[in-house]
Amino acid sequence: MKFLVGRVDEIPPGSRKIVRIAGRSIGVFNVDGNFYAIRNRCPHQGAPLCEGKLWGALRASVPGAFEYESRKEILTCVWHGWEFDLKTGQSWCDPQRLRVRSYAVGVDEPAALPADLRVAEVDRVKNRMIVTANDQPEEPPAEGMVKGPYTVPTYQTVVDDGYLYLTLELADLLGSG
Repeated sequence: MKFLVGRVDEIPPGSRKIVRIAGRSIGVFNVDGNFYAIRNRCPHQGAPLCEGKLWGALRASVPGAFEYESRKEILTCVWHGWEFDLKTGQSWCDPQRLRVRSYAVGVDEPAALPADLRVAEVDRVKNRMIVTANDQPEEPPAEGMVKGPYTVPTYQTVVDDGYLYLTLELADLLGSG
């Protein structure tokens, strides 16, 4: 069964979109123009896996000879750092036993799509540190807090001969309480 996730240009290379289909949260990733989809649940303790950082693979043909592949196809769990291959869902820490469900992703022309195609619901993303095509709704302030804007005073710092100096005026010290 097909579900419409969105337009190709909604998910630029290096980003992702997290959707909910049939009660399951699924992350759709664009890696250099190739699309991959995996379940947004780490098999270790259920963390939102698709909100993790993407890395390239580090390979070694012989001990001490490392080669870093810059294609970011390794997804790291945000809770405990477990790593999974985006293409296959296979775990890097225990490839024989652990994996995450991966899904086929197709790119079709709009004219080729059936009229009764279901649209995937956009899921909520908590990690604001990742590049995502999901809308980021503005969250209300915590109970008892008032929405900003807030400002924080900053002070000039100087590095001189290996020592770090922080310059404060007497008025800054007296005014800060």
